This record gives sequence, structure tokens and C-alpha cells, in this order.
Amino acid sequence: MLPLPPWWIRRAVVAPLIFAVAVAAVVTLPVTAPLAAVWSLLWRGSRWRPLRALTLVVLYLALEAVGLVLLLVVWVVSGFGLWIRRPAFQRWHYDVVRLFLRALFAATQWVLHVRVEVEGPDPSSYTGRPLVVCCRHAGPGDSFLLVHALTSWYAREPRIVLKETLRWDPAIDTLLSRLPSRFVSARGRRSRPATMWGSVEGRTAEDEIGDLARQLDDNDALVIFPEGGNFTEHRRARAIERLRRDGHIDGAQRAERMRYVLAPKPGGVLAALDVAGEVDVVWVAHTGTDHLFTVADVWRALPTDMVIRMRWWQVPAGEVPAGREARIAWLFTWWHHIDSWIGQQRGERRRRTLRVRLAERRARIPR
Repeated sequence: MLPLPPWWIRRAVVAPLIFAVAVAAVVTLPVTAPLAAVWSLLWRGSRWRPLRALTLVVLYLALEAVGLVLLLVVWVVSGFGLWIRRPAFQRWHYDVVRLFLRALFAATQWVLHVRVEVEGPDPSSYTGRPLVVCCRHAGPGDSFLLVHALTSWYAREPRIVLKETLRWDPAIDTLLSRLPSRFVSARGRRSRPATMWGSVEGRTAEDEIGDLARQLDDNDALVIFPEGGNFTEHRRARAIERLRRDGHIDGAQRAERMRYVLAPKPGGVLAALDVAGEVDVVWVAHTGTDHLFTVADVWRALPTDMVIRMRWWQVPAGEVPAGREARIAWLFTWWHHIDSWIGQQRGERRRRTLRVRLAERRARIPR
């Protein structure tokens, strides 16, 4: 990955370039769409993949361009950034997040035939308390789905820790630089200070998460992905080997017993709980697209025709254990529970697929 340029280059060069690409993509759609349709017709068994992929890319670029315009308008109205941290403008930025993700979610449902089913407590049970949300990380777009759920279904203002490489996306970079969020490098340290939130170079991810956990109010939700990255078999094996190499034999054995998740890194969760005080903890698991690891996997799956299942569990503040070791054990216990839930869902999906294939085979047998 190319090194991330300074913020002023991202604003003055990268953002206008992406905006120009978005405009070009929309303007040329009357030409590119028929070409993609012809390609889809000529490619036997394509299931309209080229046209679906083009539609999704153009829609995302269009949303990106609209988002950049809205962010520019908010910046101007806020006195060219002078009052951008005031609560009213913070709410405006969360409204932009909500609108962007709602549109993206609707486009994904339309183009990819994706349906989301949610299990767990009613959204009304989350009101009136700050939350620390710990989510499994696997499959394309799961972080977008989680933030969409928090903003649109649970009326929350999420504080997010995310990879610094996402700053290449101008809308994400600009938006989250104005909201309580932290971009961390792959090595777990910041490569440069944040534009608005005053972090200094060299701080650890745990330091950043601790800062975000301060003064959470009743409609805030601190979002943490304890695995630190999307699940793959290679990362799972590497994490287990690292635990063994560092002498954490018990942790390696516990990680080996988890088949569908990476061993959680407790540092961020501990930092959040140490600083946040009395907060409810929400655990989120999902499955449905976690077998799609690469762009090629996504391409072959188009249209996905998938059901994504999300499961939410809420633990009241009074049931959160105290003490470092107790909390680490508690985290691993929940991660084992999430792993078991994913295994059950995958088993049910395989059985449903087998029943459908058997029914199709019987329907082809002449009577």
C-alpha cells in the first residue's frame, strides 16, 4: 500500500480527483451501462455480473461525490470550520453518516439481493445508556453494516476505531476526522496526528481507544473490533503461532478451539472498560458473507442472493467483571460463544442448501 500523504494533499488533490472520477462515471453511464449489459448477455452464466458490478461502483462513487459536497456545505456553514466541533454540527455530520449508509445499504440490497436478519434485544432496550460494542470482523462491508445498524436502527452516535488505510477514501477521511474517531496503522500505532482530535504520533491503539471511551453519553456507542482485522484462515494460523511464540500457550490453545473467529486482542476492550466506567457491553456476531475473502470471491458470488444474520447480546454494566484477568477470561468466553453461534448458523445454511439442491434434483427427474 502506498504511504498515506499529508492531510492537505488528501483534501486538495485526492478528494477533487475522486470527485472528478465520480462525475465521469455518472456522465458516461449511458455508454458504459449498455456495454456492460451486452457483456452480461454474451457471457454465458454471468448472472449479469458485469452490469451489477458497474451499477454498484457507480452508485458508490455517486454517494461519495454527494457526501463530499454535503461535507463542504457543512464546513462553510460552520464558519469555514470555526464552529465545526459544536454539538449542532456534530449532529449534522452524524446525519450525513446515516443518510450515506442508508443509501448504500438500499443499493446493496437492490443490486446484490442481500437480506439482513437481526436477532437480539429490541432496539428500545438500548436507550438511555452508553455502550461499548464489540463486533466480529469478517466479510466485505461488515463495518459499514454495523455502523448503519447503530445509526439507523439503534439511534446511536458511534465512535469508531478503524484502519488508517481507509483515509484514502476522501468522504470517510473528511467525515471521521470531524467526529470522535481514531485511525490506527496496521502496526497498532498512529502514523501521524489526527486532523481535529489532537492525538500525537506514536500513541498505541489502546491509548486512542481509551481517549474515545471518555465521557460517553446516553446515545454514544464505542465500536471495537477485537480481532483487529478480517478473519482468514491464514490470519488465524498466524495469530495462534504468534501466541505460542510469545509464550501464551493457554491463549493459543483457546484460539485453536475457535474455528470461525480470530483470537481477540484484549488491549482495546480493556482500555475502553477501564476509562468508560459504567457502560453496557454489546456483543455482535454476523455470518453470511464471511466466506468472501477476496475481490474474486465477491465477483464469483454476484449476485449474492444471501441472507446476512446478525446476533446482538447486551450485558448490563453491573454484570461486567472487574479486574484485568477476569475481563480477559470474560472476553475469550464471549468469543467462544460467538464462534459457536457462527458454527450453528453455518450448519443450518449447509442443510438448507442441501435441501434446495435435492428438491431441484427431484424436480428434474421425469415421472
